Amino acid sequence: MADKPTKGLADVVAASTALSDIDGKAGRLFYRGYDIHDLAGRATFEETAYLLQRGKLPTRQELADYNTELHDGRELGALVAQNVEEIAEKQKPMEALRSLVSLAGADDPDKDSIAPEANLRKAARLVAQQPVLVARYHHARTGSAVPDPDPELSIAGNFLLQITGRRPPRRHIEIFDECLVLHADHTMNASTFAARVCAATLSDMHSAIVAAIGTLKGPLHGGANEQVMKTLESIEPGKVAQTVRDKLAAGEKIMGFGHRVYKTEDPRATHLRKMSAELAEASGDDTYYRMSKEMEEVVFEAKDLYPNVDFYAATVYHYLGIPTDLFTAVFSVSRMSGWTAHVIEQHADNRLIRPDSEYIGERDQKWKPIDER
Repeated sequence: MADKPTKGLADVVAASTALSDIDGKAGRLFYRGYDIHDLAGRATFEETAYLLQRGKLPTRQELADYNTELHDGRELGALVAQNVEEIAEKQKPMEALRSLVSLAGADDPDKDSIAPEANLRKAARLVAQQPVLVARYHHARTGSAVPDPDPELSIAGNFLLQITGRRPPRRHIEIFDECLVLHADHTMNASTFAARVCAATLSDMHSAIVAAIGTLKGPLHGGANEQVMKTLESIEPGKVAQTVRDKLAAGEKIMGFGHRVYKTEDPRATHLRKMSAELAEASGDDTYYRMSKEMEEVVFEAKDLYPNVDFYAATVYHYLGIPTDLFTAVFSVSRMSGWTAHVIEQHADNRLIRPDSEYIGERDQKWKPIDER
């Protein structure tokens, strides 16, 4: 008799990948063999996207050429431009991005090809367009004009410019760029797996990315960073410890803690904690950072749980001026680099992903005419 299946495919190896790896016991994350601690704060998001999509860190000339691709690829197609206002009126952020990326696929010049070169071009365009889609959606729903991108700014800089409407300080750009690097890929998470399952049918890249976005929309995968911020906003500053203990005693989950893979601190949280502290001090109001630190201490004392990537990302995004309900959409801006790289990898060495299942229903049932039932 076959072994009982593992719920949620936990610990089941579903694919081979050269893109990222996790050492859960040691709390380490690698992109193509590079430790995240070595990349964060050093490699730009553009360099990291190139690394994931094209297999190596770029030379100066390769990075310049890639930046030209990104610059040329960020222009949105006619279908997106024609429909973004109606979509913004009727759909929440992740629903809207699911729709907008699908529309963008219809206008992509390589939409009918999954050839390697076409995939590389589409991957660059998707990375370039995702921050623009989020900004266009935000301004469509608020009825404001989207600032023109600055050709001198990076993806991180232009995103902050277009979301806040103000030219961001250099340090804010550096911090947000590091956030994008930290979120770029994370092995076989739910949205990445969904993208690879779709790609394994030899469907196109945009379809696979729509599958990933639809999966990230679910609150058990995306949305934790939003919930962290909402929790902080709901607690009186002097009542953090008691509120957290009361929630835990009532069996409530405190979002932003624990991880299925990491048995120690999430290495991304290490960087985000420092950035949150720096931004809090610079803002002149460190209330939310102090509340986060107190919450971290209480949860660890009560449950022995470490913060994950979502916990301090919430306050970092808050201090950068990003609206709370766009936090998961920001995640997709970064993860687009990893999703597209996984689609490229799947297409390059493909086999249909078709797991088995264990039947647990009734057996030997006999059909009866409807009047005899």
